[in-house]
Amino acid sequence: MPQPWSVLWELLPNRTRVGAGWQPPLPLILGAWDDTPNMLKMLRLAEHIEWAAKHGALEPVARALRDLREDEWFHIGD
Repeated sequence: MPQPWSVLWELLPNRTRVGAGWQPPLPLILGAWDDTPNMLKMLRLAEHIEWAAKHGALEPVARALRDLREDEWFHIGD
């Protein structure tokens, strides 16, 4: 899911650089993907969905998630 996650993150409004990071935090892609436990990946995605809900972008984010093909989803055990 790394590439679609990057696309989803771009849909989030009001992204702001905070120090060396971002608010909301960047998606766990590239090197971070391999080094991050599954539970933290799930929590980060939930954080992005919550951000979308709080900032009026839940519908485009929900649409992007619904449009993912099954093979674009990450399944625990993959």
